[in-house]
Amino acid sequence: MGLKITEIRVKLTADPRNKLKAYCSVTFENSFVVRDLKIIEGAKGPFIAMPSRKLADRCSRCGHKNNLRAHFCNQCGQRLDPERADRDVRGRARLHADLAHPINSDCRIQLHKAIVSAYMDELEQSKKAGYKPKTFDDFDDDDFIDDEYLHELMRRKQEREKHRRDDGGAELAGGASG
Repeated sequence: MGLKITEIRVKLTADPRNKLKAYCSVTFENSFVVRDLKIIEGAKGPFIAMPSRKLADRCSRCGHKNNLRAHFCNQCGQRLDPERADRDVRGRARLHADLAHPINSDCRIQLHKAIVSAYMDELEQSKKAGYKPKTFDDFDDDDFIDDEYLHELMRRKQEREKHRRDDGGAELAGGASG
């Protein structure tokens, strides 16, 4: 069913009184990682919040982008309509948009179960002496980028530039004769 989850890393938050309990990353098929999923303690137990970005709109006076929680334009200072955000089916303002998310309920359930299980395991591990929290930093290594791939990208870029120069010259020559 769906992509195979090959790793889940959970990083617990420092304050146990906080509703945000942990952040996690999920790796699929040892090939693709999604970071910044949040594990939040809800009324019915932990739930997973997908990585998201703040939604924004533009000021009617100056056109500057402002996040939907802003009361005034960050550029010109004009007062912004506090009710300008779109609403969801429950009438709540949509202030964020998911960057990555499951597109069907089977995938959502599978992901939720796997993440909550990894979170519970990490909670248990954190109670043991010598516990070391997991890190997400090793995904930032540039070693994951293949040199041959970089050379291929450079070769293609040079071909596109040459093609543009050749087309530009032909257009100029064509325009002079017409």
